[in-house]
Order: sequence, then structure tokens, then C-alpha cells
Amino acid sequence: MRTVDLIEKKRNGGVLSDEEIRFLIGGYTDGSIPDYQMAAWAMAVWFRGMDDHETAVLTDAMMRSGDTVDLSCFGNLSVDKHSTGGVGDKTTLIVAPIVASLGGKMAKMSGRGLGHTGGTVDKLESFAGFRTTLTAEEFRTQVEDIGVAVIGQSGNLTPADKKLYALRDVTATIDSVPLIAASIMSKKLAAGAHSIVLDVKCGSGAFMKTEADGRVLAEKMVAIGKACGRNVAALITNMDIPLGHNVGNALEVLEAVEVLKGKPGDLREICAALAANLLSLCHGWSPEEAHRRVLEALDSGKALATMEAWIAAQGGDPDFSRLPRASVVVPVLADRDGWLIHMDAAQVGVSSSMLGAGRMKKDDPIDYSAGIVLEKKTGNLVRRGDVLAWLHTSDEALVSDAEARFLSALTWGDAAPAPQPLIYDIVR
Repeated sequence: MRTVDLIEKKRNGGVLSDEEIRFLIGGYTDGSIPDYQMAAWAMAVWFRGMDDHETAVLTDAMMRSGDTVDLSCFGNLSVDKHSTGGVGDKTTLIVAPIVASLGGKMAKMSGRGLGHTGGTVDKLESFAGFRTTLTAEEFRTQVEDIGVAVIGQSGNLTPADKKLYALRDVTATIDSVPLIAASIMSKKLAAGAHSIVLDVKCGSGAFMKTEADGRVLAEKMVAIGKACGRNVAALITNMDIPLGHNVGNALEVLEAVEVLKGKPGDLREICAALAANLLSLCHGWSPEEAHRRVLEALDSGKALATMEAWIAAQGGDPDFSRLPRASVVVPVLADRDGWLIHMDAAQVGVSSSMLGAGRMKKDDPIDYSAGIVLEKKTGNLVRRGDVLAWLHTSDEALVSDAEARFLSALTWGDAAPAPQPLIYDIVR
């Protein structure tokens, strides 16, 4: 089998066999297929696409390229969730303890933030002493006892995806739906959960900019999960507006705690829907029964108690009052009257990063206290002098540029914008 023949076959619109796809992924992982040939193949896929079966086989081959996690000891109760990334997206901090408090077993690997989106691992490390590395036995025991453990991603989980993603990043082949779907689902399948809920975000703060694009990706990933024997559902959700009001690591943890204490709003609504779908998949409950039990877990304090136990089990200080606080907090004031008709959520995320909350390179240090607290969001009527947001940082010199970037993200109008849905659809 020759790599050049497979490049040509896909370039000409052909459908690759299972053996051909596995040959490509195996050869690229072990180094026998060079970057330049894999780049040519990725570009051929970008132009010609892949059908559902090809994408499922590609996903399976990438999943099997390295370590996999065995969660069979938890049977059908093992669950996982994945968000395609957004601004203010602290849903794991809320969904995990809800699901764990109701009998689900969430053994989860999460990543760090890069660019305008935050990472769950960074948010958890806002807790002093929190360990994002556990031994296999510690990981299993904690999930058994508490129902949830979240750690950093394994160094040898889906090495084919790590190599291919880095290549796509520099060859203009990132935005290929089959390659995106295989990248996400290979990691989720390798992590071992029986039931998976995907939060596919679309809008200005997401990779998928339109609902239509989000739907295509959601349907592709659900089909892959089904082909690979997993229970999968995907929520297509709005990321044209930052989720919740807090953007930044410790700030997002604090808002997650507020939701677990009963705070209403868009964040609670999204998290309740994600948790209900996970519980429906793993317990077989009806969507209505699952949603009712989720609300009970929130309102009774049961989910909050599970979060406290989870943080303590991984070495963190569960006293939320001791989370990092910024030494510099500056208001951003409105200089006009008008309706806030749009927020470029990605630029809000960049502004938070500029204050120290994010990193541009994977090894950059971050300021856990930094970020933004939004007082006004899309759809609000604003008067001159109103506080639009509070900027939090430990370095006052960072405020000016971050404020300018934040203000550039806002679009004003003379009339209220049309309301936007929070959840566009659920694909099962």
C-alpha cells in the first residue's frame, strides 16, 4: 500500500477502505508517513470530505493509536461530557457534581485553556493544593467513592490526534468537519465513558460560527459514537454571548458555586440540560424525570455537597472564600445610551486573557484571579455611566489594553435586538 495512492484516491473523491485509513493513521503515528504526505491527505479531505463510515473508522484508528482508559468496572454508569469551547464555559464544574450526586460516574480528563477559551484544569487549579494528576488507582477509587474525578489529559492518549491536530493547525485544514469530529470523538472514546453528552457551541465565541455548522458537526459526532457502540447526545448551544457573567478561572469557579447554591440564569439552564441528558443516557430515565431530579439536586444542596467532597478528595481547599482575589478591580463605564445588540464573545475572552487569565502559548503562566465580571450583556438597555463590566487583574498596567479590547467587542443600537435561544436543538 502506497501513501501517494491514498492521497490521490481521496483527492479524486474516492472512499477509503478501513484498511487504508488504518494504514494512514498507523504510519503517521509511528513516523513512517512524513508530515508532507499527511498534510496533502488532510487537504484532500478538506476539499472532498469523508462519509460517516470513513469518519467512524478514522476516529477508531486515532483512538487506538495510544492509551485507552478502561471504565468497565462502572458499567453503564460511566459518563463524560465535552464542550467544543467557549467563553465563560464553566459547565463541567456544575454538571459533574450534579451527575455524581445522582449516581453517575464521571471519570474525566480535561485540558488547559489556550487563546480566548478557558480550560477546566486551569479553573480547578484555582483551588490551592488541587491535584490534576492522580495514579490510576486513586482515579478509580475517587470515582467509586464520590462519583467524579477530573484530571489533566494523559500524555499518551490519542497520540495520532496530537500529531494530526498540530499539522492541521499550520496547513489551513483545521475547519474540516470530519477531521474535527474525529479529533474530538477519538479523545472521548479513548477516555472510556459509556455515555457521552456533547455541548456543540456556535456563534462568535465558538469555532462553529453558525447553527447550521454546529448541527452538521453534532450529527457527525453522534453518528460516530453510535458506530463505536456508545450512547451519545449533542446539545447545539448558543455561544454568541458569553455564558454566565464571569470570565476567568477563579471567577468562573465562584459563579459555578453560585449556581450550585441556586442562582438562576442561562448558566443554570445549560447545565441542567447537559446533566439531564447524561443521566437520561446512563440511567434510562425519561428526559422529564432526569430534569426534575437535576433541579432537586441543585435546590437541595446535594450537588454542592458533592462538589465540596470532590475538591477536597483531590487535595483542594473547599473553602470557596479562599479562592484567589484580584488586587486590582476596575469598572468599565458606558460612554453612551443605547441597546447592547451584540457582543463578540471571542474578543471578550481575549480581553480576559490580556488581563492575565489566559495564555497564548501552552506553557505561559496565568493569574488565577484575573478576568471579567459582566454587568451588561447582549439585549440590555444601557445608560451613559452604567458599569458594563469589572476588570480583575493583579497588574494594573494590563488594564488599558484589555479595556480597549473589551469595548471593541460591543455593538450598539437604538432598538432592542431579537432574543436569541440558549439551546438550538438536541441531537440524539
